[in-house]
Amino acid sequence: MTEKHDVLVIGSGTAGQTAAYALNRNGLKVGMVEHSDRPGGTCALSGCQAKKWFYEGTETVARSRHLAGIGITSPALASWLQLRDAKNRFTARVSANMVDGLEKAGIDFIRGHARFTDPRTVAVGRRRLTPRYIVLATGAVPMPLPIPGAASMITSSEFMELDRLPPRIVFIGGGFISFEFAHFAARLGPAGTHCTILEAAARPLMSFDDEMVSLLATASAAANIDLHCDINISAIERKDPGFVITTQQGHRFEADLVVHGAGRSADIDDLDLDRAGIERLRGGIRVSETMATTNPRVYAVGDCAATAQLARVADAEAQVAAANIIGKQNGDQRQMIMDYSAVPSVLFTYPQYGMVGATESALKHRGVAYKKSAAKDLSWPTYRRVGLKSAAYKILVGENGDILGAHFLSDNAAGLINTFTLAMVNRISVQDLYQQSILTPYPSRESDIIYMLHPLVS
Repeated sequence: MTEKHDVLVIGSGTAGQTAAYALNRNGLKVGMVEHSDRPGGTCALSGCQAKKWFYEGTETVARSRHLAGIGITSPALASWLQLRDAKNRFTARVSANMVDGLEKAGIDFIRGHARFTDPRTVAVGRRRLTPRYIVLATGAVPMPLPIPGAASMITSSEFMELDRLPPRIVFIGGGFISFEFAHFAARLGPAGTHCTILEAAARPLMSFDDEMVSLLATASAAANIDLHCDINISAIERKDPGFVITTQQGHRFEADLVVHGAGRSADIDDLDLDRAGIERLRGGIRVSETMATTNPRVYAVGDCAATAQLARVADAEAQVAAANIIGKQNGDQRQMIMDYSAVPSVLFTYPQYGMVGATESALKHRGVAYKKSAAKDLSWPTYRRVGLKSAAYKILVGENGDILGAHFLSDNAAGLINTFTLAMVNRISVQDLYQQSILTPYPSRESDIIYMLHPLVS
């Protein structure tokens, strides 16, 4: 049986839902295919939203420890199990609520595995679907690691389902997952919890500013989180009661738990992309600035595309793809372009590390002239009051006053970075941002922005 939709969305995560609803609101007949028995996507079920339950507890415990001796006499104690159960009460309704919402909107929800049979046709079981357009939003899965004993590792999703945390945890890979979850464990685990991050490259978090990453590593070490770089793992072996990780450099690390934190790869292997004429790269599906693939009827958005793997980037890409499909349906040849020039990223460690725009090394590599305002180990009253000794910032500005990049290590980096993201998106100069920030509620982390900007405008 062959069926037709105006648009078929493959994947039910945040990108897929954003695209489906945008298309549906504009009168298109939309179908959505999902093979998971828990539809709703990584962000809500085991990523952004789910991990925040643990981050909020982490921040409370960490801050109370920093305040010990300057106002707090009994630092907070966390219950990992209670946090996990609270998270699970939230995620338990995600799938059903999502499917109910789709059905109420009139979006056809189709369960099963999708695969291309030709450039225009998608098979889902016995069904043959020939939509006018297709949006791929299949997300990503933990990256396969060619390490003997890799099957002994658990994923971040499995980590969040543990009944308890053991005292010795090794994280393989130095990316978002390892840093965030190590900070969770260091504050939410038993007393004396020790976390180790093993990174194959010369430094972790390669897309972030190297100087700021170094400061984060120092702050992490103070929380009993060790970082080892240039590590090539030979094997992960089970040695009761735990595991032993050996390296080609002759190192030996013992652990009660080994966690996969080496990143995620696009979940596209089962789609038979070749049959549709869709090109894939190492980082995912090749897309143009309009989010179109090498098959002009097919778009790819979110973590399955060879772009940044961030939830809000996925949403923005989905909006661009939907707008361009709607335009084509209406005979409008103008195409919306995805802009990655001001994409904010926040590591939910404690302190948080937030950045937007360029790193200092990137500007140097490109030969871009810039001015800088930066400081570390801030002793401003806003940080003294909470006992945070590792706060830092770096703001990079072009010769014409445009903000080129901003980086914050703070207990409110997410709020600080949002101010600079909006300034970059709206082309607000550093001079104007300084003036507009004077009336920021005081005292607050955001009110400190004028002190950061003052060297750039004086």
